Amino acid sequence: MRKLVVIVALSAALPLAAQEQPQGSQPKPAPAPTVGKPGMAAPDAKSEKPAKPTAPKTVNPDSGKTVEEIIARVNNEIITRSEYEKARQTAEEDAKSECQNRCTPEQLQIDIEDRQKHTLRDLVDQSLLVQRAKDMGVSVEPELIKRLDAIRTQNNLPSMEELEKAVSGQPGMNWEDFKNNIRNTLLTQRVISSEVGSHITISDEEVAKYYEAHKAEFVRPEQVALREIVVNTEGKKPEDLPELKKKAETALKRVQDGEDFGEIAKRLSDGSTKSQGGFLGIYKRGELSKELEDKVFKMKRNELTEVMETRQGFLVLQVLEHYDEGEQSLAKVKNEIMDKLYGGRMEPAMREYLKTLREQSYVVIKPGYQDIAGGGGSEIQEVSATPEVTKSKKGHKRFLLFGKRSGEQSGT
Repeated sequence: MRKLVVIVALSAALPLAAQEQPQGSQPKPAPAPTVGKPGMAAPDAKSEKPAKPTAPKTVNPDSGKTVEEIIARVNNEIITRSEYEKARQTAEEDAKSECQNRCTPEQLQIDIEDRQKHTLRDLVDQSLLVQRAKDMGVSVEPELIKRLDAIRTQNNLPSMEELEKAVSGQPGMNWEDFKNNIRNTLLTQRVISSEVGSHITISDEEVAKYYEAHKAEFVRPEQVALREIVVNTEGKKPEDLPELKKKAETALKRVQDGEDFGEIAKRLSDGSTKSQGGFLGIYKRGELSKELEDKVFKMKRNELTEVMETRQGFLVLQVLEHYDEGEQSLAKVKNEIMDKLYGGRMEPAMREYLKTLREQSYVVIKPGYQDIAGGGGSEIQEVSATPEVTKSKKGHKRFLLFGKRSGEQSGT
């Protein structure tokens, strides 16, 4: 069975949310992803994995029914042990994927343990953010449809029904859960963009001050920043090539006619960089093939190549920026500085926002599990077979999942 390629993150990628900015605010430049090679088609997305098989569930011998172990309650929502174990497994696989023989076994183990330490906190955070989105009346259904259609297109499936079959045919995957994971990611990103990212601004004065204080950082060799649109031809029949070349030519023509290169790359490119708007990275001489180097280092900012045929497919490149050798001007590195300053403020601002959400919510963790943002599990005094609904002081419905917390009075 062919593995389904997924092009959207299915976990809560919190910092990504801040890329959307409301009108009137200082935009955040797109972060530079890992440098790739021009023309590489998208692999099975390791950082954007579909859901994995759930952990074994407990079977009640008296009823013969499967019982989920609940390890946390966030207002009216629950977090199960299988969700927790799945998230820990994803954290481990992400660490291994990023290591790729570039770190020692000891370094890899430290990274895995650090990621897994944050697992329960991140699950609670996502639950709080999704609930906040619902409180705000946020709807992402149009975006969800677009994301699903993009996945369908990338996997060369003729209809949404075929996508549903492909998803359901993957081990441990369920169509409704698949859609819900994407929906929750979109909701999470929208809330952080609106409630956190929109309040972070970087002034021109701050950028200039940083530039003057760190000029040595901006003395560099000649470099080019590149974006790509790739139409993959690997495994295609010879009679399909003219149509595929036409697709690349159409993409080039749309950019030449004024459409944004990054948006066209997201919609039409088959490259592994499509989710970053085709951004490949920044290259100096000697890091590209001789043919490409001779071409792009003669080009100016925003210039486009013609459609080029490579072993992987048809390729269009854009020189996003051309950096001259020597000290870079403030205008050349302004977006880079903004990104650095913005990133330094985003994480603490986001954690402060999530702290406020926690203070306004009812969160209880089962003993034996650690939420690093809120401490260990609450002490259990009594356990109910069925969760008991009460009202919190802040007006939220809450469930006494494991019984009263230590020092708490019933009905408060």
